[in-house]
Amino acid sequence: MAKMTKSQIISALAETTELSKKDVTNLMEVFSTMAYKEVKKNGEFVVPGIGKLVKINRKARTGRNPATGESINIPAKVVVKFRVAKAAKEAVL
Repeated sequence: MAKMTKSQIISALAETTELSKKDVTNLMEVFSTMAYKEVKKNGEFVVPGIGKLVKINRKARTGRNPATGESINIPAKVVVKFRVAKAAKEAVL
């Protein structure tokens, strides 16, 4: 089974909510922009019933170059992860 594309998601939401595709597209854009701003500002953004985006600080560490086996230093960095809500896990699994 293939994954849903953005246009399929927009079509399904428009049909279910009886909103226009233009309104659904605008809502999704505003929602994602809000999520990015909140994660950047507060470190997390919760989507009730689905999960949350969380900003995490990774420590510097030593890794290996798989081609040469040489040790390399990987610098510290900030990454964004998605943590799935317990309700979503239970609904899917």
